[in-house]
Parts: sequence; C-alpha cells; structure tokens
Amino acid sequence: MFMVINTSEIIKQLNWRYATKEFDTSKKLSNEQLELVFESLRLSPSSFGLQAWKFVVVSDQKLKVKLKPHAWNQSQITDASQIVVLCRLENLDKTYVKKYIEHAANTRGVHLENMKGYEQMILGGMKTKSEGEINEWMSKQVYIALGMLMANCAAVGIDACPIEGFDKKKFDEILELKTLGVTSQVVCAVGFRSNNDKYASMKKVRFDKEDIITLK
Repeated sequence: MFMVINTSEIIKQLNWRYATKEFDTSKKLSNEQLELVFESLRLSPSSFGLQAWKFVVVSDQKLKVKLKPHAWNQSQITDASQIVVLCRLENLDKTYVKKYIEHAANTRGVHLENMKGYEQMILGGMKTKSEGEINEWMSKQVYIALGMLMANCAAVGIDACPIEGFDKKKFDEILELKTLGVTSQVVCAVGFRSNNDKYASMKKVRFDKEDIITLK
C-alpha cells in the first residue's frame, strides 16, 4: 500500500481544476498524457465489473468541426486537444454477459464453471428490470468513468470540461456509433486552459463540509 501523492496535493489539484471554458489550441496532450486518459477510462469501476460502455476519443480536427454545431457551438469541442465521447451499450444482453464472464475467467485463470454462479446472478438481476431501466442503469455507469477521468486529469495538470449540451443523435450519426453498438451519453473535452479564460481565476463555489457531509 503506497501513496503516489499526498492528500494535501490531491486537494490542491481538485481546487485547481474547473470546467474549462477556453482551451489553448496550441497545446496538445502528449502520448503519455493520452495514455493516462485511456487508462483512466479503462480502469474505471462499474457495477458487476461489466464495463457496459465504450469511449470514443476524437482528435481529428475536421471531425470536431462537424460535431461543434451539434453541441451549441461550444468552443471546447474544437479548441480542446481531444474530446472524449463516453457511450453506453445500445443493448445489454446474455451474449455480452457471457463474453464478460469468459474474459473474467480467462484473466483470473479460473475454470469457467466456477463463474457460472456469478453469471446467473447478473442475468437474474437483469430479468427484474425493463429494457428502459437497464439502459438508464448503463447511462449512470458512464458517469463513474467521467468522474475518474476528470479527477485523474486534474491530478496531473490536464484541464477538462464535461459537456452534456449536445445532440446525441447527431453525435451518434457523425461518429457512426451504431457500428460500435453504442450510443453517446456525455462528452468530456481535455486539453490545457487558455490564459484568456476568465473562469480559471474565479473562486470555486462549494458549500462547507458541514453543509453536505453528515457523520454518524
């Protein structure tokens, strides 16, 4: 058990981060920083460990220009180094669950038969929910990955801005997400803040701990 950085440094970086409104178009994430983005998403926790999601990382400027009008023309779409489109599966079915169980058994070096009980527990839970409820559950899972991404970016000085104001159908169409079997849920722009972004110097508005945390 070890700590990469101390708690005061983590809190400092969480105070440093904000929803970046203006990105410096001349600054791009390095390959190493991009790898952090990828791994933050890949290692995000999910219910049952199912990872019922995919993440589309857009670097191509022409593609970002196409997407911008369908996100209220927000400048972050084109000015950020990359935009991450976090997506849920269109459908969660027995085939996907079986694929996950087989992958888990192979990864952990256990017999597939030993995973059958876990598989049945997952499928049993799915049977109690409607398709709409399962889709809503998958959508919520995506936000866990968003939180992981933003926190890890802040820890190493990468700016980020979550974006919900966009036309999901248009994003799905332009990014051809149906071919991946997914649908977009939320976007996160990543890059580096512009010196001209007035929001960078504004004090963070948060309630005191006593207002939001109850100890029992």
